[in-house]
Amino acid sequence: MTLDATATGGRTPAGPAQTRRYLMCRPTYFTVEYAINPWMDPTAPIDTTLAVRQWEALRQTYLDLGHSVDEIEPLPGLPDMVFAANGATVLDGRALAVQFRDPERADEAPAYAGWLDRAGFEVHEAKHVNEGEGDILSVGGLLLAGTGFRTSHAAHAHLQEVFGRPVITLQLVDPRFYHLDTALCVLDDETVAYLPEAFSPGSRAVLRRLFPDAVLAGMADAEVLGLNAVSDGRHVVLPAQATGLSAALRERGYDTIGVDLSELRKAGGGPKCCTLVLREREATK
Repeated sequence: MTLDATATGGRTPAGPAQTRRYLMCRPTYFTVEYAINPWMDPTAPIDTTLAVRQWEALRQTYLDLGHSVDEIEPLPGLPDMVFAANGATVLDGRALAVQFRDPERADEAPAYAGWLDRAGFEVHEAKHVNEGEGDILSVGGLLLAGTGFRTSHAAHAHLQEVFGRPVITLQLVDPRFYHLDTALCVLDDETVAYLPEAFSPGSRAVLRRLFPDAVLAGMADAEVLGLNAVSDGRHVVLPAQATGLSAALRERGYDTIGVDLSELRKAGGGPKCCTLVLREREATK
């Protein structure tokens, strides 16, 4: 792990950190035995022990930052279950369960829904294909919802009914960035970072209108899944290889923490893929 929490040159930091509760799944059974995105090559060697070690470093990073981490038990035969972000969308104490596009991941859905139900969240059944926080990101009072490869457009309307928040549809066009969280990172309630080339012209126009001060990532950083990052509003945990993006974020006053998840990247995953945010209902005053 490399900590880049360097001085911000006298600038006011981006904002206060928000303590978060995360759900993660240890990659006990991680491997690449099928190909459902361009990153996956079943013929390439996989070091599961290294994947576990890298995952543990990510988990410890969150704990060191003051966040809490719950763990769901990994199940044999589900090598992608480590990518907890795909397990649900959780807001205001409610959870929208997922329906995976690919049959290889189908059994992950009831495992995550069951855990969330036992944890006290109000679980809503999926009506259409959606892959959780892989394609659904909360920013301010909005939900940004990706489509084009995994989550169906029809799921966006159901998302709005479940959570009662405006949903902004964003069309993904590059199969390497098959989930929204590989092409866009929410930095705080007002700011995002994204790769323009990953979106259709209309979606790029929407993003420019909504986030005129966004951090624009370059292709080199996106190709190491640099945008598959986790921000608490002040600290941004991102792949250590995304050095250009890290520098750009520090220029904006964010503290960046680089982690090496290169083994999990062989399945198309990074820090955000491994991390489901558990947003509980706020206490009424």
